[in-house]
Amino acid sequence: MAENLMDFTDQNFDSDVLESDMPTLVDFWAEWCAPCKLITPAVEAIAVEYAGKLRVGKLNIDENPSTPSKFGIRSIPTLILFKGGEAVEQVVGVRSKGDLKAAIDKSL
Repeated sequence: MAENLMDFTDQNFDSDVLESDMPTLVDFWAEWCAPCKLITPAVEAIAVEYAGKLRVGKLNIDENPSTPSKFGIRSIPTLILFKGGEAVEQVVGVRSKGDLKAAIDKSL
């Protein structure tokens, strides 16, 4: 995982995402998911580009099953932008970096 990407888990999700002062983008993914691997470079680029304005991290749904079910994740990749403890934007499926940035910019 890229150094600027955080690793979210069921254990740290509340403290690192929901209680964060900074908006946080969470990439729900799994090792076996080919589309998840396709979107990773865009997610990593966003983590670099938005450093200081946005926290970005990944949550492996196989290793952390309770958080995805809490947010109704039905397919991956799903990216959710959290702000002030609330999910404010959600993108499902492989999207371009431009599409992701547009969704983020709308809510930041």
